[in-house]
Amino acid sequence: MIGKERKASKKPPENGVALLTVLLLVAVMAVIAATALDRLQLSTRLAANAGSITQARAFALAAEQIATARIEDLVSADSAQTTLAGGWMGTERQLPIPGGTAVAKVGDGGNCFNLNSLVKESPNGELIAVPFALQQFVSLMGHIGIDRDAAYVIATSAADWIDSDQSPIPGGAEDGYYRGLETGYVPPNQLMISRSELRAVNGVMPEYWDLLRPWVCTLPIAELSPINVNTLLPEQAPLLAMLIPQANLDTRAAAAYLSRRPDSGWGSLPQFWSEPLLADLNPRMQATTQTKLKTDWFTLDAVVTLGDSEVTERALIDAREAPVRVLWRDWGEDS
Repeated sequence: MIGKERKASKKPPENGVALLTVLLLVAVMAVIAATALDRLQLSTRLAANAGSITQARAFALAAEQIATARIEDLVSADSAQTTLAGGWMGTERQLPIPGGTAVAKVGDGGNCFNLNSLVKESPNGELIAVPFALQQFVSLMGHIGIDRDAAYVIATSAADWIDSDQSPIPGGAEDGYYRGLETGYVPPNQLMISRSELRAVNGVMPEYWDLLRPWVCTLPIAELSPINVNTLLPEQAPLLAMLIPQANLDTRAAAAYLSRRPDSGWGSLPQFWSEPLLADLNPRMQATTQTKLKTDWFTLDAVVTLGDSEVTERALIDAREAPVRVLWRDWGEDS
């Protein structure tokens, strides 16, 4: 009897262990279920966000179609010149979309310093540096607040970034410099696709990039920047001043001159250059051939907000021939 009583006394602890095991299993299953639910909710949100982003990009592409149609109308209205008539440039347009907002604006894509103008193509197909373009770039940087020594390093390094050879221009940098960095890389030795490439160039500190970003572009041509004097704004006077780097043109005087432009445009390049402020500048032969009355390149900046998603786009539009076409687009480009 005593032995049986001892055996009977062990059953309650066994039941307690079993109950504890069941409770632990229930707790583990609850945790697993909660985790699975959280992951399911996260996956659902991610899928919804991905769907919103895809839809937002579709609306941005629709904005492209509207922009190219309007640019075609603008270009065909006057094949000789492009002016600011009609308020097309820089005006933010609200585009109605379901469940969100879309804002787009068109700009003159040639009124900038074309980074690809730092080189030209030689008869054998190689890209070689252009000293005059280097001078223009250094001049522009001086007018926007970058000291000359830093500007020279940036300009020569940017030319080395694009040109075909491996011999650095004095002050510049080629493959050997970039390979030696803590996280090494090499220049592409071809025309830049996006202006943001400049951020990887030797000498371009973050503060310099912030200053340069509104002034530089990457047209798909190795030619001097085609500045349209009919659309160049007074606040863009540094671009006019850079055209003749040796002249050190005063930007305030240049801005004042641009603000006096006739509403219908200058009419002719000789009329534009006849102003005493410009007529007495020497040498100016390259600058007079570089300036234009007509815009061949346009930019489109679009911001589409849909739910919690926002998509930004910058596109380059080629209007040299009809129909106008989008050459490239950057999603999320910091315009």
